[in-house]
Amino acid sequence: MPMIRKLTALAVALGALCAAPPLLAKDAPSIVTVVKITGENWFTRMNEGVVAYGRDNPGVTTSEIGPAKADAAQQGRLIEDLVARNVSAIAVVPMDPSAIEGVLKRAMDRGIKVVTHEGDSLKNTLVDIEAFDNTAFGAHFNEQLAQCMGKSGKWTSFVGSLGSLTHVQWADGGAENAKKYPQMQLVSPKNESFNDANRAYEKAREILRKYPDIKGFQGGSAIDVIGIGRAVEEAGLSGKVCVIGLGLPKDTSKYLESGTVQSISFWDPKDAGYIMNKVAQMLLEGKQVTDGMDLGVPGYNKVSVKKGPGKGIIVTGQAWVDVNKSNYRQYPF
Repeated sequence: MPMIRKLTALAVALGALCAAPPLLAKDAPSIVTVVKITGENWFTRMNEGVVAYGRDNPGVTTSEIGPAKADAAQQGRLIEDLVARNVSAIAVVPMDPSAIEGVLKRAMDRGIKVVTHEGDSLKNTLVDIEAFDNTAFGAHFNEQLAQCMGKSGKWTSFVGSLGSLTHVQWADGGAENAKKYPQMQLVSPKNESFNDANRAYEKAREILRKYPDIKGFQGGSAIDVIGIGRAVEEAGLSGKVCVIGLGLPKDTSKYLESGTVQSISFWDPKDAGYIMNKVAQMLLEGKQVTDGMDLGVPGYNKVSVKKGPGKGIIVTGQAWVDVNKSNYRQYPF
């Protein structure tokens, strides 16, 4: 009887082993999105797109991480950790593209697929995704500012940091546009806020003291208009000084309502998060993004493709949205 019990137990064990999934089954490919900073509403909204892509595509796992403050070195260390973990793909919104070239090269050398956003100067990326032409976007901000200012007077520009490539491109695009108006004078350009509304506020107060006759501010970081708007409002200059720039409707609603901020423009970070992960999965599956392709996301329905500065490509959409007091409620973020 003991022998029969042993044989029966062995048969049950073998049956269970055969019914179990293979122990060596490969895990689902992992796509990790690395943003400039966690906790900022822009990247909280982007995470919605990252999560949505993973939900819609159970064949991959998706997640978003970022440093606690906008710091290129901290962001680089997070990417280094992902390389050590040998994740399948990394999607990055770089704080400073030049600061992460080395770690992205190491990622690609290990076979990790690299997708970037707001980094069209990067050599070590397979695909950089831009929501639109950045110089044109900066010129668009400035044209609105010029009209608000009556095409004359002093104005200034803000950036998240001088290393934030797209912010600098927008500031430069604005400066180039302003050359059309000889009576517009750019002063103290490219003030760094480091994606911090309080820093933008302090810098705006400093500029208002230095240039009491200033007529316009062009914001670059998504929170610049919040800090600038606060400074302008406290100075009693709402409606007298023009404030235009990147922003999100919920963040800026108070100042749009009061007329302190005349308008904001943006692209939906949720869509950007989704599209980065979609392109990353395409790369994992050996697929290519081609000129004129419809990627199935608003603003990226007919993308343009050109060669990047390295071996990769730059994919550009048409995704910007303009918002003012009359229509900001249409966008629930």
